[in-house]
Amino acid sequence: MYRLLLNWYDKHHRILPWRTSPADQEAGLRADPYHVWLSEIMLQQTTVEAVKAYFLKFIQLWPDIYAMSRADEDDILRAWAGLGYYTRARNLKKCADIIVADYDGKFPNTAHELKKLPGIGDYTSAAISTIAFDNPAPVVDGNIERVISRLFAIETPLPAAKVQIKEQVEQIMPQKRSGDFAQAMMDLGSSICTPRKPSCILCPLNAECIALKNHDPELFPFKAPKKQRPVRYGSAFIAINQQQQILLRKRTTKGLLHNMSEVPGSYWDSRTDGSTNIDAAPFPAEWRFEGIITHIFTHFELHLHVYSADNITSYITNDGWWVDIQELQHEALPTVMKKAISAAIKDAFKKKAH
Repeated sequence: MYRLLLNWYDKHHRILPWRTSPADQEAGLRADPYHVWLSEIMLQQTTVEAVKAYFLKFIQLWPDIYAMSRADEDDILRAWAGLGYYTRARNLKKCADIIVADYDGKFPNTAHELKKLPGIGDYTSAAISTIAFDNPAPVVDGNIERVISRLFAIETPLPAAKVQIKEQVEQIMPQKRSGDFAQAMMDLGSSICTPRKPSCILCPLNAECIALKNHDPELFPFKAPKKQRPVRYGSAFIAINQQQQILLRKRTTKGLLHNMSEVPGSYWDSRTDGSTNIDAAPFPAEWRFEGIITHIFTHFELHLHVYSADNITSYITNDGWWVDIQELQHEALPTVMKKAISAAIKDAFKKKAH
């Protein structure tokens, strides 16, 4: 089975900036572990298309693990802004520091050792070990879950089916070219074995697929009913001074968006509502209500009541700073804060013409 898949991959693999092609590998070029690690951390909870530009930016700023270790965490967070799940960015710095200090700048080559590092769990450790070092480990992402559940018609709903899916991957995974096998499975799920209207006629494994023989492949994978996201509430205040600068501060509370830049507002998190009224304003001013923005986090939905005030003249802040509106794109602002600012300043994040 894996030979059919690898033959297909040799001809139809995706060209991605962090990958080494099968032809390059035949010529003796291996995937760069730093590139594999960086891309896999970015790809957690994020699409390939969204990651490409960020990956290239990070490689330009920090071309190797030593440069990443020397980087300031705030600079990493600024470069990461917009990718979400910011703990991943903080773990980049922590992981780089450990690899430089404890591993002489070289990534461990086994999933067992990799899993000891910050931000690297079951999937990421298997992916780095397999893709960068060709040490076979069962790599299972969302695409591979879908391919395997259809290939073997696994009717156990996710997430309970994960153990069974991983076992099936281990059984069909080759000992050689295991990294190409993992990437081939990803590419198959991305381009052919898609969630809706899979192109089964083009699939190199269609003769082996039990779901295609006996069922409708679109029925797989089975999923347990999703729990409804709770809704949380809060407020955000967009203060603009006479120099057309906006007031920002750092979110110092541990947990969600820790150390990211934000506009002043009431405190909220996944379990706590903040005030939605003007009484949460950082100082007295002629605040105008600009509307409500909605942002979806993994575990909850946030509704922020946005207020703005301009021509601020006398406010002095000890826990924040003023930033030119034209320079906001250089701040470590999460998407939810960009939405709040855009509700008051329509072109705040419009790119400058060059």
